[in-house]
Amino acid sequence: MTRRTQLLLGVALLLALGWLGSYLLGRLEPYEETISHGPDPEAQANPYLAAEHFLRLQGLQVQRADGLEVLHDLPSAGQTLLLLADRNRMTPKQAERLLAWTAKGGHLLFVAERLWDEEDGKSGDLLLDSLGIQQYESEELDEDEADTEADDAEPVEQAPAEAVEPAEQAKDDNPYPELTQLYLENEEAPAYFGFDTDFHLYDAENRAHAWANSDAATHLLQLYHGDGLVSVVSDSWIWQNRAIGEYDNAWLLWYMTQDSQVTLLYRAERDDLFSLLLRHFPLALAALGLLLAFALWGLGMRQGPLQQPASRNRRQLQEHLRGSADFLLRHGGQRSLLQGLQQDIQRRARHRHPGFERLGVAEQWQALSRLSRQPSSFISHAMRPLPTQRLSAADFTRQVANLQTLRNAL
Repeated sequence: MTRRTQLLLGVALLLALGWLGSYLLGRLEPYEETISHGPDPEAQANPYLAAEHFLRLQGLQVQRADGLEVLHDLPSAGQTLLLLADRNRMTPKQAERLLAWTAKGGHLLFVAERLWDEEDGKSGDLLLDSLGIQQYESEELDEDEADTEADDAEPVEQAPAEAVEPAEQAKDDNPYPELTQLYLENEEAPAYFGFDTDFHLYDAENRAHAWANSDAATHLLQLYHGDGLVSVVSDSWIWQNRAIGEYDNAWLLWYMTQDSQVTLLYRAERDDLFSLLLRHFPLALAALGLLLAFALWGLGMRQGPLQQPASRNRRQLQEHLRGSADFLLRHGGQRSLLQGLQQDIQRRARHRHPGFERLGVAEQWQALSRLSRQPSSFISHAMRPLPTQRLSAADFTRQVANLQTLRNAL
């Protein structure tokens, strides 16, 4: 193939590739695709992260707190404390300190956690019980109202249609009965919030001066406490990351915290002893830990050289027998050893003299004397009942020798 032919083929190949590329580019259509990776780890760990950013965008100073110890350094005037954490382990002393902080001019907002128990006369929520606020389920309210209406009902004639229409028209005036409404002065339309309608707040002592409710129940109460203000909500889910952007939820959070510095409290549990010691005495705990470590290290040190195991060549039968005898003497005493020898003698005598066990004691001793060819005094001294007191070493050795002599003679 000549060089001219190769050049022509190369040009033709380039033209073909260029045409193919232009064709493919003409067929391509650009598009945009958004891939959602979900919330970042910070948002997953903090359900109120969006609420924090929103309040900061409104020009408010926001800080986080991990416990009620923040009250020691937190002034009351011009402060709003959002207590959105679980309060199951709150102590009565902590509740008193929190209400005392509010009475000095602070604004406390917290979530009602317990339902009112009619039998106990309390809910168990220390803050609710102290303020005279009761929380019920909305279904219980509907049942109570139905029972009350049934008890108070009297047989009357059917009311004309004109009297029923205004009540039905009043219900139709609310386009969003499932949402909580808040009416403000100089505003034609209310603000709407997405509180959970399953719960209802009741002001048993009639202290509340402001409230917000849906058609089913009341979800927000505000009352004065000393020089401060207390706001109680039935739930705080409307301010979590997934719901704060709905309805007027974010506006309500700003409205209740405006013109103040905000502290978000995420944990209101009782501190255990170790946490308190770690917070107030860290150096003492460190010194105690080092002391224990050195004590364990000192106790674990080996004193002297390692003792080599005894050689198997020196473990003879005589040593085993002596060791076994010493063990039995220490744990069973002299009495068990002597009784063992006497029982062995009686067993041998039964073997050589049938019916030996049915004889009396004197007859048994006579039989042993005949079988062993030993005098009766020797037999009586060896087979007599053992004394309760401990024998001397010489007496014990003599008694053992007599019993062994008698046993060997059978």
